[in-house]
Amino acid sequence: MLQANWGGILALAGLYAVFIVVGSLASRRLKQGTAAELLVAGRSMPFWMATITMAATWIDGGYLLGTAEGVFASLASGWQGGVCFGLSLALGGIFFARRMRQLRFVTLIDPLAARFGERWAIVLSLPAVLGEVLWGAELLVALGASTGVILGLDLTAAILISAAVVTTYTMWGGMWSVGYTDVVQFALIPIGLFLALPFALHAVGGLDACWDFYARQQGTAARLFPPVTADGYWSAPRIVGWWDLSIMLIFGGIPWNCYFQRVQSCETPEKARWHSIVAGLLTIALTVPPILLGMAAFGYQGWSASAAEQLHASPSMALPLLLLDATPRFVAVAGLAAIVGAVTSSFSASILSAGSMVSWNLFRGLLAPDLSPPAMVRIIRLSILVLGVAAVAIAMRVQSVQQLWFFTSDLVFVLLFPQLLYALFDARANRTGSIAAFAASAILRLGAGEPILGVPAFIPYAELFAGVLPGTSEAWLAPEGHATLFPVRTCAAVVGLVLLPLVSRLTATWDPPRPIPSPSDE
Repeated sequence: MLQANWGGILALAGLYAVFIVVGSLASRRLKQGTAAELLVAGRSMPFWMATITMAATWIDGGYLLGTAEGVFASLASGWQGGVCFGLSLALGGIFFARRMRQLRFVTLIDPLAARFGERWAIVLSLPAVLGEVLWGAELLVALGASTGVILGLDLTAAILISAAVVTTYTMWGGMWSVGYTDVVQFALIPIGLFLALPFALHAVGGLDACWDFYARQQGTAARLFPPVTADGYWSAPRIVGWWDLSIMLIFGGIPWNCYFQRVQSCETPEKARWHSIVAGLLTIALTVPPILLGMAAFGYQGWSASAAEQLHASPSMALPLLLLDATPRFVAVAGLAAIVGAVTSSFSASILSAGSMVSWNLFRGLLAPDLSPPAMVRIIRLSILVLGVAAVAIAMRVQSVQQLWFFTSDLVFVLLFPQLLYALFDARANRTGSIAAFAASAILRLGAGEPILGVPAFIPYAELFAGVLPGTSEAWLAPEGHATLFPVRTCAAVVGLVLLPLVSRLTATWDPPRPIPSPSDE
């Protein structure tokens, strides 16, 4: 058991105190205390702050720890998450951000409610809310495990303290408190990572030696993309599985309420577009430090016995273990501050986002549309609190950081991307088409099984397509927590993309499409 690092714990406490002070001061931006101010900063957030809070939201604990963890398997899986999520921000800015901001919606669910009806939109909101809460749980696991490794702090205590601090200032000032604290938290990320990087690389003989060792030991796994062959055998299943996951991460990174909450907080639609594109580029650029730190952890030979044992059991702890074993103590604490900044900024985004959908779309939109403004604000704050507690409860049961990080995008990609696309851009989409697409995509995706949810596979994809897929059926039965390497995510989403407009047009006579408001001239 690690001895508590009281100096580091005091530094962490000071950091949390700064977050509380900044969040409290930012809450003063709530001039009238309305729901619009709390949820979308009164649509007046400056471009620079909107860009930082967007990048800070996407660069989270799964991004840092998951990237380093992925490098242990292959370079292709190491950079996959961060770069694909960065591309999702850029594509979201190019195709979605301007229109969403012009329509002046508050949440991701608003265009779905306008096109498909309030009641069905609540069903569509379930994967969105669940995705945010699962993401929040993943963040707390990343933070709790990291503080436990570097500071010797109990996992439960780290999770509870972190969640309490972030939930408190998020309830106070909503989007304004989140935006201002994100500025502080985002600054910690490059400072901590770039401070740790020279020490970590020095511990493995420098950058050239680090890469030479990694390339030699990993072989074809040291390539940027999965190889066409592996040890002389055709590896189509892994190539297809990698691209299936990449497509999911890119397009599954768009239909998130926390993303559109920042889009709606921007001053103008044009700024909303560009802040998303710039944030995507920042997200891609900051993938480099955790990749290099993951390589250094792979090549480091000076592990203590306890660290080596822990790393073997849990590669997701590669980054904090490297900071602890291969860098001076003050550098390790600075690296932890980077992880803390990444996690807390994203956790505040996740609970604010989930609370926004529950309060704005469920309570205001369906259960109590006549709520007074003060009552609405109380419901928003209560929703943030309840969902923050739910994320804590789930965090106690999570094991793999990267697995949960990817699954959250899996969920929203398959179920919500087709819905959002047609709600915004297809005037003939109707509720019947939406229901058909949602049901078909959900069945096809869950048919492959999902270890996180304990759902066994009930559709034998590998056997069904044995005559079409190259290689044997057994080659498509993937290890590492996935039921199959068959591109089930992409196929399930494509079925939804085809069914929704098709069924909508076939049923238009008895289920007329609902008009969506025309964009305002901003």
